[in-house]
Amino acid sequence: MEKKPGLVAQQASLSERSNSVFMGTSVSSGTARMLVVQTGTATVFGQIAGKLALRPALTEFERGLHRFGYLLTRVMLVMVVIVLAINMLMHKPPMDSLLFALALAVGLTPELLPAIVSITLSHGAKRMAKLGVIVRKLNAIENLGGMDVLCTDKTGTLTLGVVQLDAAFDAQGVASDPVLRQAAINAHFQSGLVNPLDEAVLRAAGATDLASVRKVDEIPYDFVRKCLSVVVVDHGVCKLITKGALDKVLALCDSCGAQASALDDAQRVRIHALFENWSAQGFRVLGVASKPVDERQEPYSRADETGLNFEGFLLFMDPPKADVRQTIADLAQRGVQLKIITGDNALVAQHVAEAVGLNTGRVVTGRALNDMGDEALLHMAKEAVVFAEVDPNQKERIILALQKTGHVVGYMGDGINDALALRAADVGISVDTAVDVAKDAADFVLLSKDLGILSQGIDEGRVTFANTLKYILATISANFGNMFSMAAASVFLPFLPLLASQTLLNNFMADIPATTIAGDRVDPEWVAKPRHWDTVFIRNYMVVFGLISSVFDFLTFGVLLWVFHAAPQEFRTGWFIESLMTELVIALVVRTRRPFYRSRPSPWLLGTSVAVLILALAMPYLPGVAIFGFVPLPAPLMLGVVGLTLAYVVVVELAKKQFYAHTDLR
Repeated sequence: MEKKPGLVAQQASLSERSNSVFMGTSVSSGTARMLVVQTGTATVFGQIAGKLALRPALTEFERGLHRFGYLLTRVMLVMVVIVLAINMLMHKPPMDSLLFALALAVGLTPELLPAIVSITLSHGAKRMAKLGVIVRKLNAIENLGGMDVLCTDKTGTLTLGVVQLDAAFDAQGVASDPVLRQAAINAHFQSGLVNPLDEAVLRAAGATDLASVRKVDEIPYDFVRKCLSVVVVDHGVCKLITKGALDKVLALCDSCGAQASALDDAQRVRIHALFENWSAQGFRVLGVASKPVDERQEPYSRADETGLNFEGFLLFMDPPKADVRQTIADLAQRGVQLKIITGDNALVAQHVAEAVGLNTGRVVTGRALNDMGDEALLHMAKEAVVFAEVDPNQKERIILALQKTGHVVGYMGDGINDALALRAADVGISVDTAVDVAKDAADFVLLSKDLGILSQGIDEGRVTFANTLKYILATISANFGNMFSMAAASVFLPFLPLLASQTLLNNFMADIPATTIAGDRVDPEWVAKPRHWDTVFIRNYMVVFGLISSVFDFLTFGVLLWVFHAAPQEFRTGWFIESLMTELVIALVVRTRRPFYRSRPSPWLLGTSVAVLILALAMPYLPGVAIFGFVPLPAPLMLGVVGLTLAYVVVVELAKKQFYAHTDLR
């Protein structure tokens, strides 16, 4: 933008500070004498660099993991202390009691969680790379699935990023080929830097015949005049053609239209009304003027740009992408709201938002944000759809406000001004053509600037989150039930229900199928909307299904003790098999909200589960298992254990239906 001396409002946004130049920007033309008032980290550029050096805040996924860890820690501490205290009061061997209590803590812990998370994230990153999404930070994949607000600039994302000439109108606002031809002559024969506007004019003019036109001279563009003129001979007539900012061109004119009628105040008011109307529709409007001149050898100058006849208007537009409406609808269907955050003009931003089908409501400008307190911004950030004329710090402030209202926020940007927002967002998204600072701050880099790719990426993120949660729900409910049962059994049994080595072996074998969950199939309802960590949901799930598991454990105890009168070794062997089988089958049942027989697991998950199940049934009869304290079981006892497991599957399936009918993961 043009810089010039003068005063601006104290609360002016960066884009409005026309009297200031900034470190890190480039001068395209002109000279000036400047007074340095801030250097280094005190500059806007330095402030951005300083914030980028800070440790990033925890993402929503990481915060969820921490909450889950705290929940497990509390449960483990309570269980270990109580079990150890009771066993000591009952005068059981201190070392065995301590090892048993510690084994309970280890058994309750989903120790494969870090590995499962890493595996599922790696699978997700591999699948997303095939879609053209490069994952820079693995943890962000889960956040991408949980994202419910996506903030983005408009240029190149919602729009094509290519300026097009929408129309050429005469002074009366009627489409005019002569005006387009004069604009094409000006664009073709100007010798300055190639610019998108001239390219758009020449594309629109197409096969316009300029063979009969001969260039005589040129009055170059400058930032004071904001216009450019060429002198040409067209069909034997020498004329000067000027193209530039409408207000600057009008100031050089004293007539308008094909009849060269006087450009009086009424005409100027009418022309400005047309200009304001088109600007409100998102068009960038330039003016075209001309006048006959005498051909001469001496150079033409600014002094010749007087007494022009206003010919008409050029309307430029960066049009929305053809599929952007469908893309926005796809995002909305997935529960993701789109917001526009841009440094561009508010009228243009509002027009683009309306053109792509967004219900804009009030447009919030950077100036308004400066006057807005944090409490007001919390409300406004949630309600507003378009934020225009904002600076880098304001972008970050909007992102943080959205996060404080409970949203998982994504931000898509590609410039230095976007770096702070990319870092603050739960999901930072940039493109391969972005500046290095933006790519370094981003979690994902798109190989093409296309929101459509994000829709598929969101699905992948939700698949990854779903598979991670499957492992947690299956493991924590089974582990809690089994460990609670052992803790209770240790109170009234004259012997430990399982040895420490048996507890750890049980846990190890149950975790083998869990390593394949990363590639499991996911039901459509899992990806239909954003899913977030909900510790209350996980706690309730653990308690409900853990207690169901404990009920069947106690039934198993009763059957083993009072029906089959099992000795300690037989008791431990029978319950080891029952508890392992229940852990294996519950993983297949709770992996879906549907009836388990209507949701097919992946071949690897099903295959490993069946293999470990067979191994569990064969365990008492394998050579060398005596080292773990196992003994062969009589056939009736084994059949009883299998029957209890089948009954357990039926009860869990019924309980699952009731549980999801009354509660749901957010």
